Amino acid sequence: MVLVITLAVLLLSGVVDAADDAQARYLLHCRGCHLANGTGVPPDVPTLVNEIGRLVATPVGREYVVRVPGVSQSALDDEGLAIVLNWILEMFNADTLPADFQPYSAGEIAEARKKVLADPLKYRRTLRLHGTRAPN
Repeated sequence: MVLVITLAVLLLSGVVDAADDAQARYLLHCRGCHLANGTGVPPDVPTLVNEIGRLVATPVGREYVVRVPGVSQSALDDEGLAIVLNWILEMFNADTLPADFQPYSAGEIAEARKKVLADPLKYRRTLRLHGTRAPN
């Protein structure tokens, strides 16, 4: 709890830089389920480590990442969500990002959020994305 309050004060005071801001947003909005190191608790909470980089290699996989309910329904605004997703990709997926990776933009997030994904696990299995593990 002290960490959350400290991060909130730093964010509001403007003391943190962009990378710290992204990490602070991750810790405030994602860490509760995906843990501080992004490993999650598979199979219930998927890992964010080295899996998301593979997913964003295709347009459909890239959109899927944003449409997952825990992402699309986040309390973060589109800009904030783009910042956090890009941080997750750079911090936890640097080795699996495609060479031509382009960071998410707020506009891309806004468009993907309009497409509700009712059953993300079923949809993910239909994608058959090379090199990724579809949850059971």
